[in-house]
Amino acid sequence: MLRREPEGSEQMETRVAMIGIIVEEISSVERLNQLLHQYGAYVIGRMGIPYREKNIHIISVAMDAPQDVISALSGKLGALKGVSCKAVYSKL
Repeated sequence: MLRREPEGSEQMETRVAMIGIIVEEISSVERLNQLLHQYGAYVIGRMGIPYREKNIHIISVAMDAPQDVISALSGKLGALKGVSCKAVYSKL
């Protein structure tokens, strides 16, 4: 499991980001949830919306993490079958 640095130790600079995820292949949901759990130490919050009319699921994940961690998660999610995602970063 990935973790943030303990309080009082030297910390990496983090960024706040939102990862937007669209799931079109339900068979990828288990692996997607495993990845989100693996990166859970960096997750601020998560919201999922099933869109039954189109048979897709829309998920947004807010994170506070080093940029390379956000990019790694986004890349792993985007590599899943039937999953599209995009990371948007705060300017702060």
